[in-house]
Amino acid sequence: MAEEPQKPASAEEVVPVPADTPPTTQSEAEAEVEANAESIEEVVAEAEKAQSGAEDKISQSVSFKEETNVVGDLPEAQRKALDELKRLVQEALNNHELTAPKPEPEKKKTELKALEKKEEEVSEEKKEVEVTEEKKEAEVTEEKKEAEVTEEKKEVEVAEEKKEVEVTEEKKEAEVIEEKKETEVIEEKKESVVPISPEEVEIWGIPLLGDERSDVILLKFLRARDFKVKDALSMLRNTVRWRKEFGIEGLVEEDLGSDWDKVVFSHGHDKEGHPVYYNVFGEFEDKELYNKTFWDEEKRNKLIRWMIQSLEKSVRSLDFSPTGISTIVQVNDLKNSPGLGKRELRQATNQVLQLFQDNYPEFVAKQIFINVPWWYLAFSRMISPFFTQRTKSKFLFAGPSKSAHTLFQYIAPELVPVQYGGLSREAEQEFTTSDPVTEVTIKPATKHAVEFPVSEKSHAVWEIRVVGWDVSYGAEFVPGAEDGYTVIVQKNRKIGPADETVITNAFKIGEPGKIVLTIDNQTSKKKKLLYRSKTKPIPE
Repeated sequence: MAEEPQKPASAEEVVPVPADTPPTTQSEAEAEVEANAESIEEVVAEAEKAQSGAEDKISQSVSFKEETNVVGDLPEAQRKALDELKRLVQEALNNHELTAPKPEPEKKKTELKALEKKEEEVSEEKKEVEVTEEKKEAEVTEEKKEAEVTEEKKEVEVAEEKKEVEVTEEKKEAEVIEEKKETEVIEEKKESVVPISPEEVEIWGIPLLGDERSDVILLKFLRARDFKVKDALSMLRNTVRWRKEFGIEGLVEEDLGSDWDKVVFSHGHDKEGHPVYYNVFGEFEDKELYNKTFWDEEKRNKLIRWMIQSLEKSVRSLDFSPTGISTIVQVNDLKNSPGLGKRELRQATNQVLQLFQDNYPEFVAKQIFINVPWWYLAFSRMISPFFTQRTKSKFLFAGPSKSAHTLFQYIAPELVPVQYGGLSREAEQEFTTSDPVTEVTIKPATKHAVEFPVSEKSHAVWEIRVVGWDVSYGAEFVPGAEDGYTVIVQKNRKIGPADETVITNAFKIGEPGKIVLTIDNQTSKKKKLLYRSKTKPIPE
């Protein structure tokens, strides 16, 4: 039996992602999406020409590496930018500017002033007419009053002289009392003046200025704006206002149902410790779910609120310490996705992407698109305007035949869900995510043998998977003694791609020896083999 020596998988073919324009506003982006939608047929035609080879390629942007969040390790220019932003944030907090309503645009103010001026002119004309009529009536009345006033005036003059004497005495007394009151008021003012304290603002459960975690948050806004301090402050102010207007604190506690639990879910972490979140667009192939979600604007908004709630909860669970993990990895599964023709889904997705980019900066370490269909060129072109070049540098695209291989580069196979080529399953199994998996690449037209030595009586259990299968598999026990007999544990048989996902075998061993697994790959393609094993002592 010829054994293939174990070697690392060959490097995948990498194709640069084309650079696009800077991010636009939501309205501009939606307009561009609509324009792109009209030209989808042209893009699709181009994509179809390259379809034959595109599936086996992985399209990846320039490699992205996360920067440090330890302030002492930052370049001097970045430290100065952070200090300046902290100073401006403190001023804004002192003046209660961060949570203040957004000022009205100048254009609206000008229009309002013009409208008010017109109303004043009309009102003034009406008043002039009324005044003319009143003036005529007043002249007649005035003549009558003059005669009456002459008589009353004489009487008033006499009474006035008496009052003047009394008022003079009262005035002197009032002046003395007033001086006493002024003295008392001055004393009270001195005692009652209390300085206005700065407003307290938290974001994701952390104060904007407080400790090292606050610095990590401010650095996210700075990086999202290329360390342009004023731009970062503006983004931060807009995010704080949006969170208040959108009611984020209340949204976190809302029960929005479980209709989309299979659309977006978390599962394990990558090799660097980032939590991994899966977006499964193919779930919307279910017409009932699609109609339930996009039937009207109210239902569509509920999905948007659910997705924001999901991200908000994810962000709050991160470690914002300078050396902690404060970003996530997103895996976007495009298998069976409804495609570019579903206008409602496209609009909702674009809206969510815009909200995420505007209000959750630098929270994604990597965006992996898997099972990308032949029209992925059109898809990437449509979503590209929503992202900065820095954000796009985190993107990676993989066709169906490369999806599992791509995930294994960043996520250990024992943590990859079984539907994506890994060994992680929800139901209780013999193995858990804490049991490591060995990966082997089997070359075309070769056999590969895996051996598990056993030195004592035990119960051996193993788990094996070949991604895509289409190979022959068998297992046997070979005793250590020369006169021992080989035992067939699993008869050699051909396993097709759809036959079985993961095979689990067990064998009770009564003497020292070894378990030998044989995988025969007679196809013209390389195969990814995953396996793990364990032994349990047999009680005497």
